[in-house]
Amino acid sequence: MAKSQYSSSDSADEQKKRLSLSELKEALKIFTFVIPYKWYFIGAFVMLVFSSVLTMVFPFIAGVLTDIATGTDRYGVTLNDLGYYLILVLLVQGVVSYSQVILNAIVSEKSMADMRKALYAKLISLPIFFFEENRVGELMSRISSDVGQLQSVFSFTLLSFVRQILILIIGITLLLVTTPKLSLIMLATFPFVVIGALFFGRFLRRMSKERQKDLAETNVVVEESLQNIKSVKAYTNELYESGRYNTKIFKLVGISLKLARVRGLFSTFIVVLLFGGMFFVLWMGAKYVSQGIMTIGELVQFIAYTGFIGGAIAGLGNFYSEIIAAVGGTERIRQIRAKESELEIEKHQELDLSGSIEYKNVHFSYPTRKEFPILKGISLSIGQGEQVALVGQSGSGKSTIVQLLMRYYDVDEGQIGVDGNNIQNYDIVGYRKHVAIVPQEIMLFGGTLRENILYGRPDATDEELYEASRKANCYDFIMSFPDGFETAVGERGVKLSGGQKQRVAIARAILKNPAILILDEATSALDTESERLVQEALDNLMKGRTSIIIAHRLSTIKNVDRIYVIEDGQIKEEGTHDSLIDNKAGKYSLLAKLQFE
Repeated sequence: MAKSQYSSSDSADEQKKRLSLSELKEALKIFTFVIPYKWYFIGAFVMLVFSSVLTMVFPFIAGVLTDIATGTDRYGVTLNDLGYYLILVLLVQGVVSYSQVILNAIVSEKSMADMRKALYAKLISLPIFFFEENRVGELMSRISSDVGQLQSVFSFTLLSFVRQILILIIGITLLLVTTPKLSLIMLATFPFVVIGALFFGRFLRRMSKERQKDLAETNVVVEESLQNIKSVKAYTNELYESGRYNTKIFKLVGISLKLARVRGLFSTFIVVLLFGGMFFVLWMGAKYVSQGIMTIGELVQFIAYTGFIGGAIAGLGNFYSEIIAAVGGTERIRQIRAKESELEIEKHQELDLSGSIEYKNVHFSYPTRKEFPILKGISLSIGQGEQVALVGQSGSGKSTIVQLLMRYYDVDEGQIGVDGNNIQNYDIVGYRKHVAIVPQEIMLFGGTLRENILYGRPDATDEELYEASRKANCYDFIMSFPDGFETAVGERGVKLSGGQKQRVAIARAILKNPAILILDEATSALDTESERLVQEALDNLMKGRTSIIIAHRLSTIKNVDRIYVIEDGQIKEEGTHDSLIDNKAGKYSLLAKLQFE
């Protein structure tokens, strides 16, 4: 038994080690975004090395200058010669530093822009259920905060970290060559610094990940409350939302202060150990000068190099913690990029569909609620150009039926066919180009009316745009605005009425010219006049198209070819309005009686 426990523990340790190495390997994949700009990166690195070498010339000049001032001439140069050398070094250092900053800015700005584009392209290509499992505020934080943190690392921290390492290596090498005894005393403190860095690094990484998570949660609160500001105002929940945000901020401050304390302890550890060792070394150096073993200039030179080395070691701790925190950000970015997309946004296959639809024994449960079946063996047929309606109580499965047709989800059992072929076999982009939906709640984009209508087909001509607007009964009210089609609709279409938004959405669908049309309670929230105008627009839109209408108002579906009554995920009745009305014991007849009487 003991042997078995030991083996299990050993295996766990090995697995943890493998995971850590794997995690580091995965984090380095972020550098693939730098590859297109590798020559700029290499140039910045060369400039960095050159700049670091030039920086280490200053302590040498200071030492020689001190020896000359005290009457000791080790190299046979004058004060004027040193002045010329110093000016030359300063000029070259200025040019090199400027070049490094520009080259590094090109790398960081362009590579991080590429990363943001790739991350957004991945997000926009993920299936619907991904967004049901993740809050928008958290996803926005991935693009803004996590990539921003990486950009900071690429633009400053990473090269500064490398610079400190170079200064450390060059400085120690020079000290070992010029003053080996004092250098060995100083280097005796290094093992303690390294062990401390490893110890504190683990805690810094874990708490940095927690801080980024808490920061994302604060963004979620802001996103949700501002998106639903009308509800907040209507229920006078300003205080509640403010309290909710304050709670998240308080939690964020707590983890941030905890992180700051660990960083502070790390810095204190480095400084105490570093400066304690430094003063001991200076004391020894003073003894060597008094004994004539080294000159004052050599001591000044040693002190200057030691200061550079000390600053490099202290900087390494801070830069290391920032890089570790950024690695935590790459983990969250990589998790999104590893998700399987439902489509390739730049590729699609053109299809020619007429619009006949058939559901064959379709069963379905939502991915996040697999234990609750929604559809239980739905079978129905819709011919090309037919208009059918789905009616039933809320939660009966009507919207799910059309969401499956849109391929927002895949069926669990059975299949859905369009033009005799399983829709799963069609290219998803090419397929969706033939399907349009006009929902009950229209969400417009914050641009102009022109941009919102052209969303149905961005390459449409002005004449096609105007014709679609006329058919949707929105041309007149659009032209009544001072800016016409260039009128900004406000965020989510807030400047338009419900009926106006519906007609803009219908114009968008007309411009798309789909083979299959889905109307999801498109007139249920409108007043009588708006409903009349929208219904006329819908009649224009449905001409010659296979149309599925989800409706609560039975008066809007009297003339459809067929009505399906859905209850508890199953079809309970089907027929025309008149035939279903005649069945006095039927569900549809009961619903009609309640509405019409």
